[in-house]
Amino acid sequence: MHNGLHITALIPARNEALALPFVIKSLQDVKDEDGAWVDTILVIDNASSDGTAQVSREYGASVITEYQTGYGAACWRGISSITETDIIIFVDGDFTYRSDDIKRVIQSLIHYELDMVMGSRFLGKIKPNSMTPWQIKGTQLICSIIKWRFNFYFSDLGSLRAIRMDKLKRLELQDRRFGWTAEMQIQALKNKLLILEVPVTSHPRMGKSKISGTFKGSVLASFDLLRTALWR
Repeated sequence: MHNGLHITALIPARNEALALPFVIKSLQDVKDEDGAWVDTILVIDNASSDGTAQVSREYGASVITEYQTGYGAACWRGISSITETDIIIFVDGDFTYRSDDIKRVIQSLIHYELDMVMGSRFLGKIKPNSMTPWQIKGTQLICSIIKWRFNFYFSDLGSLRAIRMDKLKRLELQDRRFGWTAEMQIQALKNKLLILEVPVTSHPRMGKSKISGTFKGSVLASFDLLRTALWR
């Protein structure tokens, strides 16, 4: 808890047993002299076959299962399971981000009294092999489409983001696949949320990506994001 606010971390994960101990530890390390900031660490096991759930529990996280594969489906399952919290922070299960970046996102949301804060790799640092050229160009294209439609420029579609729970409920997100992040940003603009991007560092993931690591995954993610950016 930080500033009297209950904070929940959601980690959508499919076959991330290798990285999750580090991800969970990075969340546990977000703290100050008054104690840990993140009250609940919730891993959404998205039909994993590698012991993701078991490892998560061993390192102190709660676990629920979502059998419908898809980033959005896992995120929605996690949100639906929460009965009460003030802030949700979405964190990838591949150890792309570290404690200092997670802390900066949460701190900015609370200190500046905002509705949503996003970590931007493009404002921060993209370490070698952490994003493919395809991901970089694709992200820039989607951000440009959103700017064209809504006259608001996001520099990134990165998944590290914190949002107040009451505001998140207002967005009524529908995407259950890879368009979830872009839909959240678009709906946040439509609902006139107070939004800020802060710089973060993108590290190379641990393990093989289910999206950029395969041709099929890359194509599906690109289609979902483009569809969302153009028509949501």
